[in-house]
Amino acid sequence: MDKRTDVVRGFSRAVAGLKPGTTYATVFVLVLSIGDAAAQAPAPRPAPKPDANLLQLMRGTLYPASNVIFAAQEDLSKQPKPADEATSPNPLTSTYGGWAAVENAGLAIAETSRLLVIPGRVCSNGKLAPVQRADWVKFTAGLRKAGLDAYAAAKKKDKDAIVDVSGTVSDACQACHDVYREKKGGEKDRCLP
Repeated sequence: MDKRTDVVRGFSRAVAGLKPGTTYATVFVLVLSIGDAAAQAPAPRPAPKPDANLLQLMRGTLYPASNVIFAAQEDLSKQPKPADEATSPNPLTSTYGGWAAVENAGLAIAETSRLLVIPGRVCSNGKLAPVQRADWVKFTAGLRKAGLDAYAAAKKKDKDAIVDVSGTVSDACQACHDVYREKKGGEKDRCLP
C-alpha cells in the first residue's frame, strides 16, 4: 500500500469519526496532520557496503577468534601473564581473558559469518564473493553454528567440549576453503567455485 492510499484511508476514518457540528477548520487541521504523518515516514536504509575485503575480514576476525578457541584446548591458566592485562595483545590474557575470551571468540565467529554474506563483499583479488551461491550460504551457516557451539562449550568451561568444537570450527573453515580458497591458480582464482 502506498502513502497516498494510507492518507486517504486515514482521512476517511477520521472524518467518519467526527461529531456533527465539527468546523471546516478542524477538518483542515486534521488533513494537515495526517499528511504530515505520512510525509515523515522513515526512508528505507541503503544496504550496507562492506569496508573490508574477504581476506581482511578473515585475518581481522575469524583467524584470531579461531586461534583463541584452538588455544583453549590447553590449560588456560598456563598462558603467560602480561605486564598489564589492559594492554595485552593476547585475548586469553587480556582484561577479558580466560574463558570469557573463548566465549567472545565463539560469538565473534558466529557474528562474522553474517558479514560474509553481505552483497558487494569482494575477495582480495577484486572478484565479488559468491554470497548468493547455495554452497556459500551453507558454508557460512555451518561457520555460524560452529561459533555458537564454541560459545556454548566455553560457557560450560568444558575443555573436552572445546577440543571437540575446535574440530567443528576447523571443519567449517576448511569446507569453504576447499572450494573457494585453495586454488591451483593461486589468489587470482579465489572466490571462484
